[in-house]
Amino acid sequence: MLTEVVKTETIPIVDLDSIKLFNKWSYRDVIVQDPSLKKYISLKPVRIPHTGGRHAKKRFGKASVPIVERLINKLMRKAKNTGKKHLAYNIVKTAFELIYLKTKENPLQVLVRAIENAAPREETTRIVYGGIVYHVAVDVSPQRRVDLALRHIAEGAYACAFRSLKPIEECLADEIIAAANNDPKSYAIQRKEEIERIALSSR
Repeated sequence: MLTEVVKTETIPIVDLDSIKLFNKWSYRDVIVQDPSLKKYISLKPVRIPHTGGRHAKKRFGKASVPIVERLINKLMRKAKNTGKKHLAYNIVKTAFELIYLKTKENPLQVLVRAIENAAPREETTRIVYGGIVYHVAVDVSPQRRVDLALRHIAEGAYACAFRSLKPIEECLADEIIAAANNDPKSYAIQRKEEIERIALSSR
Protein backbone atom coordinates (compact mmCIF):
# COMPACT_ATOMS: atom_id res chain seq x y z
CA MET A 1 0.00 0.00 0.00
CA LEU A 2 1.42 3.37 -1.04
CA THR A 3 1.48 6.12 1.52
CA GLU A 4 0.97 9.68 0.35
CA VAL A 5 3.60 12.17 1.40
CA VAL A 6 2.03 15.53 2.12
CA LYS A 7 4.42 18.41 1.60
CA THR A 8 3.88 21.35 3.89
CA GLU A 9 5.02 24.74 2.69
CA THR A 10 7.07 26.75 5.14
CA ILE A 11 5.97 30.37 5.34
CA PRO A 12 8.94 32.68 5.94
CA ILE A 13 8.58 34.91 8.99
CA VAL A 14 9.28 38.55 8.12
CA ASP A 15 11.61 40.26 10.55
CA LEU A 16 10.42 43.80 11.31
CA ASP A 17 14.02 45.00 11.40
CA SER A 18 14.35 43.98 7.74
CA ILE A 19 11.53 46.35 6.69
CA LYS A 20 13.05 49.81 6.55
CA LEU A 21 11.68 53.05 5.13
CA PHE A 22 13.41 53.74 1.78
CA ASN A 23 15.43 50.56 2.60
CA LYS A 24 17.41 52.69 5.06
CA TRP A 25 15.53 53.98 8.13
CA SER A 26 14.35 51.56 10.83
CA TYR A 27 10.93 51.82 12.49
CA ARG A 28 12.25 50.23 15.70
CA ASP A 29 12.61 52.58 18.69
CA VAL A 30 10.55 55.35 17.02
CA ILE A 31 8.35 56.61 19.87
CA VAL A 32 5.28 58.89 19.88
CA GLN A 33 5.46 60.77 23.19
CA ASP A 34 2.06 62.51 22.93
CA PRO A 35 -0.56 59.92 24.04
CA SER A 36 -3.40 61.64 22.14
CA LEU A 37 -1.56 61.37 18.80
CA LYS A 38 -0.47 57.71 19.09
CA LYS A 39 -3.52 56.40 17.19
CA TYR A 40 -3.15 58.96 14.39
CA ILE A 41 0.59 58.77 13.64
CA SER A 42 0.87 55.46 11.78
CA LEU A 43 4.31 53.87 12.09
CA LYS A 44 3.38 50.57 10.44
CA PRO A 45 6.61 49.33 8.77
CA VAL A 46 6.62 49.83 4.98
CA ARG A 47 9.53 50.07 2.52
CA ILE A 48 7.76 52.36 0.04
CA PRO A 49 5.14 54.76 1.49
CA HIS A 50 2.52 54.40 -1.24
CA THR A 51 -0.89 52.88 -0.40
CA GLY A 52 -2.67 53.96 -3.59
CA GLY A 53 -5.54 55.72 -1.80
CA ARG A 54 -6.99 52.55 -0.25
CA HIS A 55 -8.13 54.55 2.76
CA ALA A 56 -10.19 57.06 0.74
CA LYS A 57 -13.65 55.51 1.19
CA LYS A 58 -13.20 54.61 4.85
CA ARG A 59 -14.07 57.05 7.61
CA PHE A 60 -10.95 58.10 9.54
CA GLY A 61 -9.05 55.83 7.13
CA LYS A 62 -6.18 58.29 6.76
CA ALA A 63 -5.15 57.50 10.35
CA SER A 64 -3.83 54.15 9.06
CA VAL A 65 -1.82 55.73 6.20
CA PRO A 66 1.95 55.79 6.93
CA ILE A 67 2.88 59.19 8.34
CA VAL A 68 5.65 59.66 5.72
CA GLU A 69 3.13 59.10 2.91
CA ARG A 70 0.86 61.73 4.43
CA LEU A 71 3.78 64.20 4.33
CA ILE A 72 4.42 63.25 0.68
CA ASN A 73 0.73 63.86 -0.12
CA LYS A 74 0.87 67.31 1.52
CA LEU A 75 3.81 68.22 -0.71
CA MET A 76 1.65 67.55 -3.81
CA ARG A 77 -0.74 70.39 -3.02
CA LYS A 78 1.03 73.22 -4.85
CA ALA A 79 0.49 73.78 -8.59
CA LYS A 80 3.97 72.63 -9.62
CA ASN A 81 3.71 69.34 -7.75
CA THR A 82 0.03 68.50 -8.28
CA GLY A 83 -0.29 64.77 -8.99
CA LYS A 84 3.48 64.25 -9.17
CA LYS A 85 3.84 61.76 -6.34
CA HIS A 86 7.20 60.42 -7.50
CA LEU A 87 8.63 63.95 -7.41
CA ALA A 88 7.27 64.50 -3.87
CA TYR A 89 8.57 61.05 -2.87
CA ASN A 90 12.10 61.99 -4.00
CA ILE A 91 11.90 65.34 -2.17
CA VAL A 92 11.08 63.59 1.14
CA LYS A 93 13.67 60.85 0.54
CA THR A 94 16.45 63.44 0.00
CA ALA A 95 15.20 65.55 2.93
CA PHE A 96 15.48 62.51 5.23
CA GLU A 97 19.10 62.02 4.11
CA LEU A 98 19.83 65.68 4.95
CA ILE A 99 18.11 65.37 8.36
CA TYR A 100 20.34 62.41 9.21
CA LEU A 101 23.49 64.27 8.10
CA LYS A 102 22.57 67.32 10.22
CA THR A 103 21.25 65.58 13.38
CA LYS A 104 22.73 62.03 13.30
CA GLU A 105 19.25 60.84 14.42
CA ASN A 106 16.67 58.60 12.77
CA PRO A 107 14.71 61.01 10.46
CA LEU A 108 11.46 59.18 11.33
CA GLN A 109 11.88 60.07 15.01
CA VAL A 110 12.72 63.69 14.10
CA LEU A 111 9.55 63.91 11.94
CA VAL A 112 7.36 62.46 14.73
CA ARG A 113 8.80 64.96 17.23
CA ALA A 114 8.23 67.83 14.75
CA ILE A 115 4.56 66.83 14.33
CA GLU A 116 4.06 66.66 18.11
CA ASN A 117 5.59 70.13 18.59
CA ALA A 118 3.79 71.76 15.61
CA ALA A 119 0.29 70.38 16.36
CA PRO A 120 -1.98 73.13 17.79
CA ARG A 121 -4.06 72.13 20.83
CA GLU A 122 -6.68 74.87 20.60
CA GLU A 123 -8.25 76.93 17.81
CA THR A 124 -11.37 79.01 17.09
CA THR A 125 -14.63 78.21 15.35
CA ARG A 126 -17.43 80.48 14.10
CA ILE A 127 -20.82 80.38 15.84
CA VAL A 128 -23.69 82.39 14.29
CA TYR A 129 -26.25 83.45 16.91
CA GLY A 130 -29.08 85.80 15.90
CA GLY A 131 -27.21 87.08 12.86
CA ILE A 132 -24.09 87.86 14.89
CA VAL A 133 -20.90 85.84 14.34
CA TYR A 134 -18.92 84.83 17.44
CA HIS A 135 -15.48 83.24 17.43
CA VAL A 136 -15.27 80.66 20.19
CA ALA A 137 -12.18 78.73 21.36
CA VAL A 138 -12.44 74.94 20.96
CA ASP A 139 -10.12 71.99 21.55
CA VAL A 140 -8.61 70.47 18.39
CA SER A 141 -9.23 66.79 17.69
CA PRO A 142 -6.07 64.61 17.52
CA GLN A 143 -6.53 63.82 13.80
CA ARG A 144 -6.88 67.49 12.91
CA ARG A 145 -3.80 68.28 15.02
CA VAL A 146 -1.73 65.91 12.85
CA ASP A 147 -3.33 67.31 9.66
CA LEU A 148 -2.49 70.91 10.60
CA ALA A 149 1.06 70.06 11.68
CA LEU A 150 1.80 68.31 8.35
CA ARG A 151 0.18 71.13 6.37
CA HIS A 152 2.21 73.83 8.13
CA ILE A 153 5.48 71.89 7.74
CA ALA A 154 4.83 71.58 3.97
CA GLU A 155 3.79 75.26 3.69
CA GLY A 156 6.92 76.33 5.58
CA ALA A 157 9.14 74.36 3.21
CA TYR A 158 7.48 75.95 0.14
CA ALA A 159 7.66 79.45 1.63
CA CYS A 160 11.39 78.96 2.24
CA ALA A 161 12.10 77.60 -1.28
CA PHE A 162 9.97 80.19 -3.16
CA ARG A 163 12.21 82.55 -5.19
CA SER A 164 15.23 81.18 -3.35
CA LEU A 165 18.45 79.46 -4.35
CA LYS A 166 17.83 76.95 -1.56
CA PRO A 167 16.32 73.69 -2.92
CA ILE A 168 13.00 72.41 -1.57
CA GLU A 169 14.68 69.29 -0.12
CA GLU A 170 16.96 71.38 2.09
CA CYS A 171 14.09 73.69 3.08
CA LEU A 172 11.94 70.70 4.10
CA ALA A 173 14.80 69.18 6.12
CA ASP A 174 15.46 72.51 7.91
CA GLU A 175 11.73 73.01 8.63
CA ILE A 176 11.36 69.51 10.15
CA ILE A 177 14.52 69.93 12.27
CA ALA A 178 13.43 73.40 13.48
CA ALA A 179 9.94 72.13 14.39
CA ALA A 180 11.44 69.10 16.18
CA ASN A 181 13.63 71.45 18.25
CA ASN A 182 10.63 73.74 18.98
CA ASP A 183 12.52 76.60 17.32
CA PRO A 184 10.42 79.81 17.19
CA LYS A 185 11.91 80.54 13.73
CA SER A 186 10.07 77.48 12.33
CA TYR A 187 7.02 78.39 10.20
CA ALA A 188 5.01 75.48 11.67
CA ILE A 189 5.77 76.55 15.27
CA GLN A 190 4.90 80.19 14.45
CA ARG A 191 1.52 79.14 12.96
CA LYS A 192 0.77 76.92 15.96
CA GLU A 193 1.51 79.75 18.42
CA GLU A 194 -0.58 82.20 16.34
CA ILE A 195 -3.59 79.80 16.28
CA GLU A 196 -3.33 79.18 20.04
CA ARG A 197 -2.92 82.93 20.78
CA ILE A 198 -6.10 83.78 18.80
CA ALA A 199 -7.96 80.97 20.60
CA LEU A 200 -6.79 82.26 23.99
CA SER A 201 -8.16 85.73 23.23
CA SER A 202 -11.52 84.20 22.11
CA ARG A 203 -12.22 82.34 25.35
